[in-house]
Amino acid sequence: MATAPVAGRRLAPLPWGGRYVVSASGVSCRPVLLGTPEQRRSGAVTITMKALYCQQNSPGEEMTFVFQERENLPPMRDSDVKIQVRACALSWIDTKLLSEMKLKKELLPVGREISGVVLEVGRKVSFFQPDDEVVGILPLDSEESGLCEVILVHEHYLVRKPEKVCWVEAAGTVRDGVRAYTALHYLSQVSPGKTVLVMDGASPFGTIAIQLAQHRGAKIISTAHSLDDKQYLERLRPPVARVIDVSNGKIDVAESCLEETGGLGVDIVLDAGVRFYSTEDESTLKAQLLPHKHDIITLLGVGGHWITTEKNLQLDPPDSHSLFLKGATVSFLNDEIWNLSNIQQGKYLCILEDIMEKLSSNIFRPQLDEPIPLYEAKVSMEIVQKNQARKRQVIQF
Repeated sequence: MATAPVAGRRLAPLPWGGRYVVSASGVSCRPVLLGTPEQRRSGAVTITMKALYCQQNSPGEEMTFVFQERENLPPMRDSDVKIQVRACALSWIDTKLLSEMKLKKELLPVGREISGVVLEVGRKVSFFQPDDEVVGILPLDSEESGLCEVILVHEHYLVRKPEKVCWVEAAGTVRDGVRAYTALHYLSQVSPGKTVLVMDGASPFGTIAIQLAQHRGAKIISTAHSLDDKQYLERLRPPVARVIDVSNGKIDVAESCLEETGGLGVDIVLDAGVRFYSTEDESTLKAQLLPHKHDIITLLGVGGHWITTEKNLQLDPPDSHSLFLKGATVSFLNDEIWNLSNIQQGKYLCILEDIMEKLSSNIFRPQLDEPIPLYEAKVSMEIVQKNQARKRQVIQF
């Protein structure tokens, strides 16, 4: 599509089928969809867009990411909101979970954490109106790819984006915020005076978890996987009580935590994975950076909470006995639970709103990489799927 000169300027093309409004006062940057709403719903006006999908290959093969052309959107339902996407964060796709939920298919939509502008609303939509700025997470069974210029989303998966929060920060923080709230509020109830150990605190999720726990008055201990991570954590304000550098493999995490707490142990442990075997049995460097499950049980205090991201955690009878003696609990962090049951929808929307409020007031300061253009989304998603990205990757439209 060619650009048209207006008042000596060349305007960017609108690939999703819009036009600029020109008036005597200048050019309005707000795009307008062609045709009437009825024509767009019926498909009388064709809009061609690209969207990114994940193509699942044979078992053992790496998944591939492909752009697919799509013409028009599906018919708009009464509770749908049509959104012009401004930013979309990239997250690892759990194909095993999708398979267990009977959601596995040949092409999976990519990109679920989105921020954008409302273009149109269904007849029964009560929370939003055109021109509202929104943010949300597409449900697990969504047919829509967040890496598309225009998408349809049910209104109950969205909240308003504060005006002072930029598109990239909104999309890049919302999932880590949900995970942090799930771990520290609903699974462990962090409160003033508690000691929280956040493993790999310099990761995007670890950063938000530290900031939420500090806001609730907790004392933070964190592990660092590299010198850069250690320096980043030491620069955080409010400061972290102790940073444990595990990159050289010589520091005992349990001993350091017991020393920091006067032998009492920590109240909440938020892991980033654990080792089941000895260091000699682990081949990868990443596995060697993780604590052994016995270390976590050792450093956990009486009545403590262990929040694990390890879906295949196995506890032997002696492990269970140690947890029993401490009256401690083990909880599994699955941030998809909010969308797997609509009974918690109200709490879920409150979490999203609180995340945006804390982002607006600079309580949350996310770990984001530089915004990425859409044409680089495929390469960026390959990096994310291999767990090689240390900062949150966000596509900006």
